[in-house]
Amino acid sequence: MSEPRDSNEALAGHQPRPFVSVHFACCKVYLRIYRSVDGKSYRGRCPKCGVPVNFAVGEGGTDARTFVVR
Repeated sequence: MSEPRDSNEALAGHQPRPFVSVHFACCKVYLRIYRSVDGKSYRGRCPKCGVPVNFAVGEGGTDARTFVVR
C-alpha cells in the first residue's frame, strides 16, 4: 500500500473533532475544548488556575460555539 502523496490526500475522509471555544475570564485565557470520545460532553480546565468546566451534549442544548467561564 502506498503512502499519500500530499497532506490533502492524507486528510481525505478525515472528520475534524468538534470543539467549543472557552474564554476563562478568571485568567484571561482562551482555549479550545474538544468533545469527549463518547460524544457526551466537552470537558476541560483553565490552563492557569485549573477551574474545571463540563458542557453536556444533549437534546434541547444550544448551537453556541463560544462560552465565557467566570
